[in-house]
Amino acid sequence: MSSPAASSLPPDLFDTTTLVSLAAAATIVLVAYAASRRVLSPSTPTSLRFLFIWHLGDALCHFILEGSFLYHCFFSFVESRAPEAVGLVASPFNFLGHGDARVYGPQTGGDNPFAQLWMVYARADKRWGGADLGVISLELLTVFFDGPVALYVAYLIAKKDPKASFWMIVLATCELYGGFITFCPEWLVGNINLDGSNFMYMWVYLVFFNMLWVFIPLYAIWYSYSDISHAFAVRASKKGQ
Repeated sequence: MSSPAASSLPPDLFDTTTLVSLAAAATIVLVAYAASRRVLSPSTPTSLRFLFIWHLGDALCHFILEGSFLYHCFFSFVESRAPEAVGLVASPFNFLGHGDARVYGPQTGGDNPFAQLWMVYARADKRWGGADLGVISLELLTVFFDGPVALYVAYLIAKKDPKASFWMIVLATCELYGGFITFCPEWLVGNINLDGSNFMYMWVYLVFFNMLWVFIPLYAIWYSYSDISHAFAVRASKKGQ
């Protein structure tokens, strides 16, 4: 006989789509790690190797996963009066100049695997199922600015270029700002779009996946600040000789 807690869990909590989505996220990390083994010198410090893996994985996440979100927000839709639109989150009025005639977002992506991936996350934050203007605006910057910068940082680390420290601070600042802008609107209205009713939604989707983009950027800033400060200290000592 199942316990009351178990019976209250959503039946799709660990369905195939969820497991495949989590595996996709893990695959990105494994690809970044494999790349680090191939392009970095064996003598690369652990801290720099970690930052290389993070920035390459970050770039892949922005390009592949968040890029797919933007694709569905701009190109996947159903007519708002169609039977398929019943129960979907309405798109903002006149989104892309179509008045209230269309409903956009991953929710209209059908069997597309990336649409299904975002619908898994939308169980915890329903803004990601439709075409939320705040989220789309943030993701445009994330995909088209943060993604290239993250890839550039990984390239600079691989080339042992000291400019990596400067660009890590730029990117980390963007990531931290983006995280605040993502959740502050929800805090101001009592988290009406968030569902933290179970461990997976609250602590895996909302906390773990989002806090990665808080603590690791903070570490990147600390590392880069220390590196730049050391460079200035060395220059000052040489001038004093």
